[in-house]
Amino acid sequence: MTSPKTSTTGRSRVNWRDVLKRQDEYRWVLPLEYKPGMRVPGLVFASDDLIDEMADDDALQQIANVAMLPGIVRNSLAMPDVHSGYGFPIGGVAAMTPDGVISPGGVGFDINCGTRVVTTTLTADDVEPVKKRLIDQLFRDIPAGVGESGQLRVTREEMDEVLAHGARWAIKNGYGRPEDAEVIESGGRLADADPGLVSEHAKTRGLAQLGTLGSGNHFLEVQVVEDVYLPAEGRAMGITGTGQVVVFIHTGSRGLGHQTCQDHLDVMEAAAAEYGIELPDKQLACAPFQSDEGQRYFRSMNAAANFAYCNRQMITHWARAAFARVFGVSSEELGMQLVYDVAHNTAKVETHDVDGQPATLLVHRKGATRAFGPGHPDIPEKYREIGQPVLVPGDMGRYSYICVGAPGAMAETWGSTCHGAGRLHSRHEAKRMLAGVNVRAVLAERGIYVRAQNPRLLSEEASEAYKDIAQIIEVLDGAGIARKVCRMRPLGVIKG
Repeated sequence: MTSPKTSTTGRSRVNWRDVLKRQDEYRWVLPLEYKPGMRVPGLVFASDDLIDEMADDDALQQIANVAMLPGIVRNSLAMPDVHSGYGFPIGGVAAMTPDGVISPGGVGFDINCGTRVVTTTLTADDVEPVKKRLIDQLFRDIPAGVGESGQLRVTREEMDEVLAHGARWAIKNGYGRPEDAEVIESGGRLADADPGLVSEHAKTRGLAQLGTLGSGNHFLEVQVVEDVYLPAEGRAMGITGTGQVVVFIHTGSRGLGHQTCQDHLDVMEAAAAEYGIELPDKQLACAPFQSDEGQRYFRSMNAAANFAYCNRQMITHWARAAFARVFGVSSEELGMQLVYDVAHNTAKVETHDVDGQPATLLVHRKGATRAFGPGHPDIPEKYREIGQPVLVPGDMGRYSYICVGAPGAMAETWGSTCHGAGRLHSRHEAKRMLAGVNVRAVLAERGIYVRAQNPRLLSEEASEAYKDIAQIIEVLDGAGIARKVCRMRPLGVIKG
């Protein structure tokens, strides 16, 4: 094995080709002997180019650290978009036995950050003449940015209802359609949620944030379908062909989720010491899942996840209203149907096959989503034959994809896949690289109209800051984790 060298970014530079054991074109094993204390190997899904891009990143070091946690089963997994995060890498997946641990670092600060796609019967030709007006209307109706307030104000009592019932609260109160809940992961509501365990500070932060996007990599994009690879699967989702316009939404639990994570980190660090858990990194603070500390975090995390489901439902409602206002007809007449909503920062109790037997596991997905294959009972009935829709956003200057879960995911990744392209450069590095570049003008030249709460921060989210999502999708498809259904490119973008 080669010894790490320091890169110009100050990180440990590792030639991972000398460390990893290659299994095939898209699979690499991080062996147990890489780091003392690893309980299971690491399994990395990546192409040659993606492996080379990891040289300056600590993500695979973090995969090794995660492999040391008590109760981890089979492998510490790295999806092809993997990059370093808090404790767990973003794009990391780990399943624990019930007597293992739960770790907030394996979920992330933005609990149940997730994505959803809404179809329309509009074409790009319909949208282009009113694109600026449409994006401006969406920008007014759906606030984006740090601390932004939405159109809805809920009371403390209503907040507890949101935390208990998620998207179903929104639908019940007229912010959506009953059929929306049928195509949201977990029906838009996690049952093991206790609003009473969410701190008053967290609730206060969330009171005015339902129906808001937030900042960073969160977005709402109006996109056009460019290519369809699996027409039958596309039709099942309402994707009728090229030229069709869809809406892609990406956001999470906002300040409420962030505070909920923060509230438990110190508790978990103390719990790890109390239960004799040796942490390779204090950011992996954890507690036994069945302990009081573990259960209190789990139930408060689920409540925050319900807030995120409700938040995305509210955004969908306002987006439908904005389209209806601009086009002068109802959202029903515009064919604005929810395709799917999938979460990518969660820890869920699930049943999976382990050594030929069904086993109950706690699956941490940090910057990773479910990708359940055909026939799984947790997939909505309308998609059960084709597999769960997998929504994979790219960057605001290139393209995004819709895929479907494949049998390989169930066999190797606990039914999991990546959640996006993954950062190639940090926000600071991206700003330095693009100093003096008018990103908004560059995108306008490509036909993409952008509204941002802080245009100066667009360089942090520019294409240059991200891996090429086409390379990520190649790995998913080639490894049999997810099959690509269609590719979309942005027409208009809203950012924080």
